[in-house]
Amino acid sequence: METEATSQVPETGELPEAARRGPISHAIFRVARLHRMLAGQLLREVGLHPAQELVMMQLWDRGRMRQTDLARHVGADAATMTRTIQRLEKAGFVRRVRSTSDKRSVLVEPTAASQALRGQVEDVWARLEGYVGGDLTDAELDEALAVLERLESNLATRVTDAEPPSRPGAADA
Repeated sequence: METEATSQVPETGELPEAARRGPISHAIFRVARLHRMLAGQLLREVGLHPAQELVMMQLWDRGRMRQTDLARHVGADAATMTRTIQRLEKAGFVRRVRSTSDKRSVLVEPTAASQALRGQVEDVWARLEGYVGGDLTDAELDEALAVLERLESNLATRVTDAEPPSRPGAADA
């Protein structure tokens, strides 16, 4: 039996009246929410929470990093990064050490145990990519990625403290 509260919940994809002037923004919100939920389900299979894999990806590619640089590369604030690193350290995937050149800096490095996790994370991301792409053609996938990159660039120019979006394979400054 449908309650009064559930009868007022719009169907997926139906825009609330107040969002009618922002259909793309509403669609981005819905897609991001579902993507994060599915990523969370898949990552739980390997013992991670969403965004922890992004931290590990940076460490696997770059090796030991200052915690502040890691936060910047992942796009997280200092407090969130500290909690994330603490959880990853407790799980045995990272190690924190004080910098010998700057005692104020904390360096984070992947552990040997995290190397086995890498393959699992890559598999999870491949599965997630397959679910996202669904039945889209290669041309549609390329077009979707290009549009998403343009949307990201448009938004990054409006965020005062954001860095320009980095592209996979692009050299860091």
